[in-house]
Amino acid sequence: MAWLGWSWWVVVLAVPMAVVSARTGFLGHDAGHRQIAASHRVNRWLGYLLGNLMLGMGYGWWNDKHNRHHANPNHVGKDPDVGEGVFVWTREQAAKRQRGFAGWMARRQAWVFFPILLLEGLNLQVSTALDLRRLPVRQRLLEGSLVAVHAVGYVALAFTLLSPGKALVFMAVHQGLFGVHLGCAFAPNHKGMAMPGPGERWDHLRRQVLTSRNVRGGVVTDYLLGGLNYQIEHHLFPSVARPNLRRLQPVVREHCERVGLPYVEAGLFASYRQALGHLDDVGSGARG
Repeated sequence: MAWLGWSWWVVVLAVPMAVVSARTGFLGHDAGHRQIAASHRVNRWLGYLLGNLMLGMGYGWWNDKHNRHHANPNHVGKDPDVGEGVFVWTREQAAKRQRGFAGWMARRQAWVFFPILLLEGLNLQVSTALDLRRLPVRQRLLEGSLVAVHAVGYVALAFTLLSPGKALVFMAVHQGLFGVHLGCAFAPNHKGMAMPGPGERWDHLRRQVLTSRNVRGGVVTDYLLGGLNYQIEHHLFPSVARPNLRRLQPVVREHCERVGLPYVEAGLFASYRQALGHLDDVGSGARG
């Protein structure tokens, strides 16, 4: 950045920086699941450093939200990832959005899904800041301080190495692509899969397998999706280290076949089509 700071070509460096940020996020995810170290304390501190300090994303906020997702994936009212927000995930949610901008968004949510992901990086940081009030004082000071160091360091570095205009464009491209990269890794995992109804109680195996979709591919897919393409295995055994999920897959697939449980796996682009198809189908409930 210092070498190319005089040229607008420096903005191109925002692309690999977004990839590095996503890799950092995936490592933070691993730390949150205690996959990296044997010690819970070491994993927690890795989460603070990778999340709060490196990304400005709160480890405490993310861990609480993600644990609730793992406990009840795709279960409305229990999984925060399918709660009402920018997008709607069920016909019942869509039926509440018949008018105004919310209705317009719901009807077109499949088309605006990927463009909205450009704001996901910013959303993670804003959600972190808003959640700090919920934390105990000691944890609030720790996490808030690390997030503040990240924000000040990030902005100071950009405006020191670049002119104000280039710095703003660089940060916008970096944060936008970072959000898209993360969203592309998380989107295929559960969208369009089974959603337990109100009052339904599934056993652990059904709850994790029927709501999850694996993404077929090789080492490139493993790298781009941070190992989350083995979503079924990850949900069944969340503390298993990422490199071992591929080895675990044949065992899980064989067991699902033995007990007659569907084991859903799709190619990368097919998984996106299925996820977007679900969003479009649900959004039709806001069309009157």
